[in-house]
Amino acid sequence: MDPHEPAVSASMRRAKAHARASHVTVGQVRHLEDGRVEIDCSCGMVLTNGPEWSLDEHIRLHRAEARYLALSEVAPAGMPRLIPVTADRFPR
Repeated sequence: MDPHEPAVSASMRRAKAHARASHVTVGQVRHLEDGRVEIDCSCGMVLTNGPEWSLDEHIRLHRAEARYLALSEVAPAGMPRLIPVTADRFPR
C-alpha cells in the first residue's frame, strides 16, 4: 500500500457520513396498544421491536444496512466482496 494513499477514499467517506446523517431517529418512542414500541427514522421508515428483536436491534440493523448500501454504491467495481452486489440489491 502506498503510504501517500488515503486510508479511505473521499467518496466512501462521504457515503458513510451521508448514511449516518440520513438515518437518525426522530421524535419520541411510541408505545402501541399491542405492547410494541416504535420510533421514526429521518428517512421515513418506522422502526419497531418485534417478537424476537428489540427496538435497539432494529435501529442498529437499519443503520448498518444504510451504511452497507451507501458504501456499496460507491465501492470500486473490482473490490472483492463478501456479498455479491447486483442492481437488484439497491433500494428502489
